[in-house]
Amino acid sequence: MMTLDQPDWRDSVMGSEHAASVSLNDLRELVRRLRAPDGCPWDRVQTLQNIGQYLLEECYEALEAMEEPDPEALREELGDLLFQIVFVASIAEEQDRFTLDDVLRGIHDKMVRRHPHVFGSRAEPVDVDSVRENWLRIKQKDRGSGGSVLEGIPMALPALQRAYRMGKRAGQVGFDWPDRSSVFRKVQEEMDELGRAMERAEPRAVREELGDLLFALAQLARHLGENPEQALQASNRKFLARFQALEQKARREGRPMGTLSEDEWDQWWEEIKREAP
Repeated sequence: MMTLDQPDWRDSVMGSEHAASVSLNDLRELVRRLRAPDGCPWDRVQTLQNIGQYLLEECYEALEAMEEPDPEALREELGDLLFQIVFVASIAEEQDRFTLDDVLRGIHDKMVRRHPHVFGSRAEPVDVDSVRENWLRIKQKDRGSGGSVLEGIPMALPALQRAYRMGKRAGQVGFDWPDRSSVFRKVQEEMDELGRAMERAEPRAVREELGDLLFALAQLARHLGENPEQALQASNRKFLARFQALEQKARREGRPMGTLSEDEWDQWWEEIKREAP
């Protein structure tokens, strides 16, 4: 016999004319059904080791949707991301590691603990800078003594974003350039070192100096109040739009792209930049 706190999975998965909304528990029941012995063969064989790529892809798709004006696209991508989170938690529950309830309880308690100015019993700082300092102090306390301030920055982050995050963490404890002009000089220094490595034609040195330059550029972006990953993504979108416009122009004029001269490339590119800056 079904009880109120144990809904029939068919109502959760297929919908019920009596159900007014879908809850997080409905999504959990859906995943359990997919991974049941008579469920979906593909979903049943997924593991924590191979499902991560799909979680990462959904994160990127959600981020991309956040940059677009279409709220329905963002709603859909957030749903896809939420499904992946519930799916991962379900696999962990099958392995007796933790449950989705543990995940929810953990993040709830952490947010309460790190917002004493909202949930605490005594007066706490309320301006943005004080809140940030308090957050970092509580976060360090959560980690325990003896750990590195750079711990917890995911290795799987895009390298430019990880460089930005590491520089920011180091700067919070005083290891930083004093101002943006100092960082800019560091960028110029790294450019010079890269140029010398290129002149020596040493691939290993070129790779190392190129990495140092990119790291320095990430720190310059930070000092300018910009996120380097977001800035680069914006440039990627701009290049994509311009290059696709160039392809359309070539098709309109019946010119295969490979037949354009260097001067024609430059001329067409400048025209497209003026039309769609």
